[in-house]
Amino acid sequence: MKIGVFDPVFGSLELEPMLDRIVGIGLQAVEIGAGNYPGDRHCKPAELLADAGARRVFAEAFSSRGLVISALSCHGNPIHPDAERARRDDEVFRHTVRLAAELEIGTVNLFSGCPGDSASAKQPNWVTCAWPPEYGEIVRWQWDEVVLPYWHQAAGFAAEQGIRLAFEMHPGFVVYNPKTLIRLRDEVGDTIGANLDPSHLFWQGIDPIVAVRELGKAIYHVHAKDTALDPDNVARNGVLDLESYSDVARRSWVFRSVGDGHDLLFWKRFVSALRVVGYDHVLSIEHEDPLASTDEGLSRAIATLRAAVLTEPATAMWWA
Repeated sequence: MKIGVFDPVFGSLELEPMLDRIVGIGLQAVEIGAGNYPGDRHCKPAELLADAGARRVFAEAFSSRGLVISALSCHGNPIHPDAERARRDDEVFRHTVRLAAELEIGTVNLFSGCPGDSASAKQPNWVTCAWPPEYGEIVRWQWDEVVLPYWHQAAGFAAEQGIRLAFEMHPGFVVYNPKTLIRLRDEVGDTIGANLDPSHLFWQGIDPIVAVRELGKAIYHVHAKDTALDPDNVARNGVLDLESYSDVARRSWVFRSVGDGHDLLFWKRFVSALRVVGYDHVLSIEHEDPLASTDEGLSRAIATLRAAVLTEPATAMWWA
């Protein structure tokens, strides 16, 4: 199992200086944003698809340093009710899939997206309760009329290119927990799997180790990011939190560097659970910690993950 990093944290650096820094801190892999929410700072798929020489230079920048690209990532909302927004995000998705195929990367990370509540909607509508009954009707309409038709076609396109789609289970989108990920996979096929990010599971009350056991072979990629819950704020207002991410004192939960939300024992158990279900790819560090600088956050995350990865599976008590 390799330790890598998601490139938006190095948005101030050009590609090759970024890769030199990644090598310098001892990492083995890079997840590259290719547009939509991660941005395309280090990878512009349309330009690379149009120029075989540029693709070769791009690939050699990684291989010459002994780095692997764990995935291309184009997290967006291609089923947004705004048709132009949906078109743009879908275009980025398709360029990213084609580029991943050209570069023989194999996996594209993304979101499932979220439609509106009807054909006339202007903004997405993420439904989180079953009553009053119109909420259930919205969810049925979303899945039957938008989600499944789109992803049947989009997953078929990815499969033709030999690319797996790894969905991050993220609140705000229709796939946000193991149940919804498995539903989409069962409906569409095994081109669809998970980009398992425990940080979004913690605050929903989901045990990431139970999620690993539930998803098993459907785990195609893993983000390494932690979350800390503030017990006083959770007791006061619950975990559904609209406070700014920068207003740490008032939030019920915040993203933290790996090891600063949950201890080393958790991360040992998490890595061992991944090994048990056969995952042997990359743990991709995503740094979004408002309380730690890039250097601080990455240093602690790397130290925690190295200790976890070096633990023998038989001694880590992954099921405890």
